[in-house]
Amino acid sequence: MPSLPEKIVDFHAHLFPDELFEAIWRFFQREYGLPVVHQLYARDCIDYLRARGVETIVYSNYAHREGVAGTLNDWNLRLLDETGGIYCFAAFHPGDDDAVRMIRRVFSHPRVLGCKLHFLVQRFYPHDERLFPLYEEVLEQGKRILLHVGTGPIGNEYVGIAHLKKVLDRYPGLKLNIAHMGAFEFRDFFDLLQQYPGIYLDTSYCFLPDNFRMFRLGNSVLESLKGRLLYGSDFPNLFHHRREELDALLGMGLSQDFYSRVFRENAHDLLCTHTGT
Repeated sequence: MPSLPEKIVDFHAHLFPDELFEAIWRFFQREYGLPVVHQLYARDCIDYLRARGVETIVYSNYAHREGVAGTLNDWNLRLLDETGGIYCFAAFHPGDDDAVRMIRRVFSHPRVLGCKLHFLVQRFYPHDERLFPLYEEVLEQGKRILLHVGTGPIGNEYVGIAHLKKVLDRYPGLKLNIAHMGAFEFRDFFDLLQQYPGIYLDTSYCFLPDNFRMFRLGNSVLESLKGRLLYGSDFPNLFHHRREELDALLGMGLSQDFYSRVFRENAHDLLCTHTGT
């Protein structure tokens, strides 16, 4: 019977300073009427995941408005320096006067893989011209961008594959991680993988049990993509227990090769490519 690797990599976790975590939890409760299940602060998140077999944590945070990214990234750099076995997609906001200079400094840290853009929350388009200097810096430094650009679990006018295609037409060499496997435009995002070898998809929020599951295209599709998928949990900002999605994925009865690649090997290959470790 297939099983998860003994040690796994979570390529989509969130870590924030305490006060921002608390603000996010209040927002989720107010806007969606649902409590975040795992209300754990950053150090507790790391300890919780490691106690459950997550050997390597790749986390992100995002600047929900102008003037936040610099403080967040100072915090990120301290956390990386104090904690082994974690990697970061740093914060960026194109409205900051020193945005590119700041991200260039942050990119110099060997465990900063790139930056996070959350178009749903940040409310600007992927093809906003203010982002072009960032894309050029990412290409020059060989970094990646983690994008929340799909229409699921929740969408607005700033997300969708049509917006992303405008960016890829201009910058086809960008290396991207697409959160939530591009839900709900799954097939369109899967098609991108044929043309753009630098794109990977993470599994966060796609495999909840029962009626909450977003991905419903079948095992054969997943097996065909197993070389370009990365396990991600979205931990700790979940409305369900983290274990539920793991159990749902295991319950699908995919191949052992699928679980080995998606939960460990693909992540190790990417980390080796970008950091040499």
